[in-house]
Amino acid sequence: MSHRGHRSVRKRRLLLKKKILSCLFAVYSVLSLSLKKLQIKMCNGCVQKEYPDRGNTCLENGSYLMNYLGCASCHQRDFVLISNKATEDDDGEEIVTYDHVCKNCDHVIARHEYTFSVVDEYQEYTMLCMLCGKAEDSISVLPDDPRQSAPLF
Repeated sequence: MSHRGHRSVRKRRLLLKKKILSCLFAVYSVLSLSLKKLQIKMCNGCVQKEYPDRGNTCLENGSYLMNYLGCASCHQRDFVLISNKATEDDDGEEIVTYDHVCKNCDHVIARHEYTFSVVDEYQEYTMLCMLCGKAEDSISVLPDDPRQSAPLF
């Protein structure tokens, strides 16, 4: 192949690489923008303590206002609203999710997740939320909880 032929092959390869890089950059830009829209940022500036341990207190709805400092965005300490509430039933497990939102500026303070399921002979509850905390509980569906009975010997 002549010297000119090698140059045209290299030129085509270079153009192809530029087109591929351009396409990859366009895809990256679209994905990056989509991910930013999907992300719900929770604000640690609004809470006194992140994910406080709440023992076995699992809230299906409501807000733990003792842990709320005030909105880091508008600097008001007002009511906390619940928005985007969704209930999902997945193979016998009920999952409730919602956002804690500032009443004044719609700033998302935290994302709340509560789960309920029946496992064997126990009702299982969990809660995970930056504002309300983390907790889990297990209650027997039987009249007398076998875990609470005294040993016979």
